[in-house]
Amino acid sequence: MAAEWKRLLSMAGAGLLFGLGLLLSGMANPAKVLAFLDLGGAWDPSLALVMVGAIAVAWPAFRLAERRPRGLLGEPAQWPAKTPLTRRLIGGSLLFGIGWGLAGICPGPALLLGGMLSPQGGLFLLAMAAGMGLAGRLEQRG
Repeated sequence: MAAEWKRLLSMAGAGLLFGLGLLLSGMANPAKVLAFLDLGGAWDPSLALVMVGAIAVAWPAFRLAERRPRGLLGEPAQWPAKTPLTRRLIGGSLLFGIGWGLAGICPGPALLLGGMLSPQGGLFLLAMAAGMGLAGRLEQRG
């Protein structure tokens, strides 16, 4: 039971840290994201600095974690399998990029904005859920 509480608290802490990072960095502000993506107009490079900072922190942590067979809570390390590029992956990536470019929101910030009762975030979450439902139905059809 105590191990389960540690696990739940660590997940809640990670989520809180992620949400605070999104807010403080401006990644949850659709206008800031759209300004970052506007390379031909009033480009705002500040999110590039956020990304570089995130990589600088995460890269050494991932190198260290790769050498450990277990995580900090004792669970086995789980790494994603490397898979080849497929049409489905490329198509999904393109759809994700188009949605991010049109709305300035991606799933992480959408959850944060929805939790903050932002109408824009809520609308994005509804559209995302509809897209996921449509993708599931298309997947079932084959």
